[in-house]
Amino acid sequence: MHYPAFYDEAPRIAMRDPLAALLGAADDGLIDYGYADAVRLAGHSCPTVAGAYLMARTALRTLYPDQPAERGGICVRMPAAEDEGVTGVTAQVLTLITGAAASNGFHGIGGRFVRQSLLSYAAVRGASAVQFHRRDNGDAVSVELDLSRVPPAPQLRELMGAALDPAATAAQRTAFGQAWQDRVRRLLLDHADDPQVVRLTQLQ
Repeated sequence: MHYPAFYDEAPRIAMRDPLAALLGAADDGLIDYGYADAVRLAGHSCPTVAGAYLMARTALRTLYPDQPAERGGICVRMPAAEDEGVTGVTAQVLTLITGAAASNGFHGIGGRFVRQSLLSYAAVRGASAVQFHRRDNGDAVSVELDLSRVPPAPQLRELMGAALDPAATAAQRTAFGQAWQDRVRRLLLDHADDPQVVRLTQLQ
């Protein structure tokens, strides 16, 4: 897989997965996620995928300030129905990193390592904050993304129209892809720790 170099420059997320440790999948259960992992899952790179990745990173760094976060130790509450907007795509990235799955998740072994139903969807529409809850101590945060501070390139719409034309040249498709990924790059490299873009609230 050949991808833009900035994927490897993006912040990484360290997790510890007790199930992976038990099954011998990773030494001490330590798993290191990079942005390219989220891209492989989604099959594409966009501000939604990058934003979900950063929301997970911000929430987990706050909930586990001194150690890798425990994969499978987090409940995730999505702010809207799974078929609304980009909720489903966001949830898939969050499941990858946190292990929290919907009703189709892993049932566990001997009552442990359950991932099923750790991720849930709200019935309301129009909300934007995702809630993350630690299962062991109840600590919780909500995180939402504000992409208004990371606007797309001014000519993006025009470039998209040209790239989608059946008669588009390779140069036109490349120009659109580069402009599209530039916004993702700015989000991941320039705003990963920007509290006005990735907004976190401690919950009681």
